[in-house]
Amino acid sequence: MFSKSRINEPGPAKAGETDKPKAPETSVTKPSMDFTPTAPKGKVAASVLSSDLTVVGNLRTTGDIQVEGTVEGDIRAHLLTVGETATIRGEIVADDIVVNGRVIGRVRGLKVRLTSTAKVEGDIIHKTIAIESGAHFEGSVQRQDDPLATGRAPIPQQPRMPAAPAAEGADDAQS
Repeated sequence: MFSKSRINEPGPAKAGETDKPKAPETSVTKPSMDFTPTAPKGKVAASVLSSDLTVVGNLRTTGDIQVEGTVEGDIRAHLLTVGETATIRGEIVADDIVVNGRVIGRVRGLKVRLTSTAKVEGDIIHKTIAIESGAHFEGSVQRQDDPLATGRAPIPQQPRMPAAPAAEGADDAQS
């Protein structure tokens, strides 16, 4: 009833057929599941906080940050770029700072640049500064050789008065 077809089975070469060159054999390997970052050694891409992101808390990195959203807290980085849609409420400290958006708080950097779209409400402590025409700035500017070394001014402590000891028998003395 059923017969086995020999069409696809190798067999002895028939007369008149020439040997066809065989395709090179390939081996199939499983794809690697290693998700190691592919950035060149020593180079790390900037971290980007998108415009729909709100961060409440402090950010600290030795790398670069680009903020497009809202940050309510202090930021410390190597290079900080404040995007046009960004709002930062807190102190920012970085080697290089480029402000395109809004900052409410102290700005400390070796190189500070306020672009024409910047809005800064706070003091700026810098080594070099550039303010483009059209930037809004409300605060004071102070040049220092090392603006990153100074921190927030400590809040002066009020000396505490020792509590007066309760007089024993004070009520008895008046009787």
